[in-house]
Amino acid sequence: MVIPTTAYTRRQLTVYFLKLGTFGFGGPPALVSAMYRDLVQDRRWIDETDYREGVALAQLAPGPLAAQLAIYLGYVHYGILGATIVGVAFVLPSFLMVLALGWAYVHFGGLPWMQAMFYGVGSAVIGLIAIGTYKLANKTVAKDGLSWGLFIVSAVTTVVMESELLWLVVGSGILYWFVKASPYSLPGRTGNVWAPVLTQVLAIPTDSILWKLAIFFAKAGAFVFGSGLAIVPFLYGGVVKEYGWLTEQQFLDAVAVAMITPGPVVITVAFIGYLVAGFWGAVVAALATFLPCYLLTVLPAPYFKKYGKHPGIKAFVDGVTIAAVGAIAGAVVVLARRQLIDLPAIGIALVTILLLYRFKKLPELGVIAAAAILGVLLRQAL
Repeated sequence: MVIPTTAYTRRQLTVYFLKLGTFGFGGPPALVSAMYRDLVQDRRWIDETDYREGVALAQLAPGPLAAQLAIYLGYVHYGILGATIVGVAFVLPSFLMVLALGWAYVHFGGLPWMQAMFYGVGSAVIGLIAIGTYKLANKTVAKDGLSWGLFIVSAVTTVVMESELLWLVVGSGILYWFVKASPYSLPGRTGNVWAPVLTQVLAIPTDSILWKLAIFFAKAGAFVFGSGLAIVPFLYGGVVKEYGWLTEQQFLDAVAVAMITPGPVVITVAFIGYLVAGFWGAVVAALATFLPCYLLTVLPAPYFKKYGKHPGIKAFVDGVTIAAVGAIAGAVVVLARRQLIDLPAIGIALVTILLLYRFKKLPELGVIAAAAILGVLLRQAL
């Protein structure tokens, strides 16, 4: 276990998450592994146990995985204020970028170059998150049959179902708890571990598009489990099929924007909100999506910190973490199957993996930039 040895200030943590939100590509798998590498291994600001608890809480609660983990890590040493500042710092850079892209998209009638960039960036991102997941699995999955069994089952299930299953994550935690710790050793009184969760949204009659956006995206943030990628099918069913706010091509472009910009993938909601109702549509969509995930992180956080070190709770958290890493590994396969559609794309992904494996300090931003340029050139040549 890595023990924190370096003190850090709230300002330093805020600056780190501003940078991660500005330059962190690759979606949930890459961002989660980057936090582990930077904050647990390299800087030693966060204890590995606290990190595992954060991953477990983010996996068990609905909402975007990377954003919830960032919020929890902000809470670890600086409480609610730290969680709030970190959450804003992590999301704000990508929100501003998506806002700018939304403006350009509307005013210039689409962004044809976006798909060309995404071709290269998306392929490189597959390599980036594959390496990140490999490192994360090496550090978090114990070297025993049960741990690897849970990891493999979670990964394979995610590949087959193309979705992360909450019951499998919880089941892994319970099984690991029964095997690794006595089922009767839990604290006698844990209090209300799960704070009251929003179970329904008030349906106030109104024709305001902003209100409709708020209701829809609050549901997306409060009731969709899994990583930020898991929210995409829910959004498609609502904004394209149910409400008809966007065409299918506009929705695909919105997802592409989220993938070629750094930060959490779920920031695509801001682009969708902008296309539907301009600036305030983007603001309302982003706030409505991230507010539930913020509340569902900071409200249970005190209980995770208080009881997370108990052997029984720790065993449960370890089991959940193993399943979560397995699900991330499975998500890499799902994304690769969709993104690596031809030999050039496969080549970009493989070269990225080899480079990042061989050169440990290679800047990821440089790799992403090179892949974006290569993608545009390849699309023009093909």
